[in-house]
Amino acid sequence: MGLIAREIERRGIPTLCLSSAYSITQSVAPPRAVFLDFPLGHTAGRPHALTEQVEILESALTYFEQSVTPGEIQALPFYWAENDDWKASVMQVPTSAAEQAEADFRLERFDTPQYQTESDARVANPICPSCVFLSEPDEGVAP
Repeated sequence: MGLIAREIERRGIPTLCLSSAYSITQSVAPPRAVFLDFPLGHTAGRPHALTEQVEILESALTYFEQSVTPGEIQALPFYWAENDDWKASVMQVPTSAAEQAEADFRLERFDTPQYQTESDARVANPICPSCVFLSEPDEGVAP
């Protein structure tokens, strides 16, 4: 994400990366980033926790307005749990399929776009330029 953000910034568009992987974000040095100490995949907050998601986004945008130091990563003041015990299970590599199934608390993944509501699906652009990876390349056209 940091590499893409730098290229977008080079073209004159300010960027802000949201990250749950501090060391990775630090290594790719995006122009500006916020860090949320949540499990990977939850960078904008817990699923269905709209109030928390809005607070996280507002905090990130406030930092975006106030940021002056290129490459700085600002930690956001939100916590996944009362203590860091959740990190122990996240960092363990499951040794069996059963352990993997138990450790993976993410929602089911799909090969097709999923929408939160029917109205979202109706207004979605079927020719989304950022979703080109979801369709097969046109025959005879180089990827």
